[in-house]
Amino acid sequence: MSTAILGILVLSGQPAQAAYYNTYTTLATLPDTSGATGVQGFAAGATYLYSVKARTANDLSAIYRVHKTTGARVQMTNGTNNTTTNTWLGHGNDMTIVDIDGQHHMFIVTMNDTGAQLVKLRYEGTTYYFVGSYQVRFDGAPLTVSGINRVSVTSSTITFMFKKGRTIYNGSLPLRANSGTIDLTKAFTLQVEGALVNGAVVPDLADFTNQGFFYDENRQVLYNPLTKENRSIVLVYRNVSPATTGTAPAATDLSFRITSSAYPVKFEIEGVGLSDGKLYFNTNRQSSSGTSDGVHVFDGYVAS
Repeated sequence: MSTAILGILVLSGQPAQAAYYNTYTTLATLPDTSGATGVQGFAAGATYLYSVKARTANDLSAIYRVHKTTGARVQMTNGTNNTTTNTWLGHGNDMTIVDIDGQHHMFIVTMNDTGAQLVKLRYEGTTYYFVGSYQVRFDGAPLTVSGINRVSVTSSTITFMFKKGRTIYNGSLPLRANSGTIDLTKAFTLQVEGALVNGAVVPDLADFTNQGFFYDENRQVLYNPLTKENRSIVLVYRNVSPATTGTAPAATDLSFRITSSAYPVKFEIEGVGLSDGKLYFNTNRQSSSGTSDGVHVFDGYVAS
């Protein structure tokens, strides 16, 4: 169902080449299960879209798989414990997919202050298994990173970008390591204040909450979702890489925004991901009559 959006910014003098996307199509809803009510991490695969949904206490979570074309939804099975939930992921705020030796893996950030800040799962079909966990450190202390994305995979090493707030960090792991420590180095900061959304500055953008992120390593483009109440904005940053330093400017000619009249209490984009050039995302959505969390795609956008 394609959803029309209210609250579009009206501009004068907007560049003709500026691209702005503010409608979306819902592919599937994500029901609450076992008290897991909060949609969190998201990743887009070649065929399926994956979402974490966590309990408020961050002590239990479920993982959903949605077919990106048909919208068919499955609550995945925890093959390690033979249940439909797990207790390993903490807040499960963001995830990225890495294939290792022909097997699919999810790396999921927990946002835990202590213990593991990153968890590794192996999955096959609709079943996943616990493989390992890692401590993520910066300047010798654990860092509660909120975002992760794969940058590159070689025969020996996986390189990631991590995010905390607006800051991007670099980190890597031996390809087959199932435990250990990831020592981060600071890369760059993302511009937020003053960024243009549909050609205009959003006055309270500094008050929006930082969410997960997606890095397109082939195009060197980063997508950064921000949320506040029933508004979600995705800023885009071009020509960024692990070697980037300083402050990366947000694109002035490409932006995404949903201001939802259907879900005026809450419309939070939690994570985004590209597959076949389309920008998919998951949400926490709430109206006065209840919640309807989901998985969606922005209408009309194809990355080039």
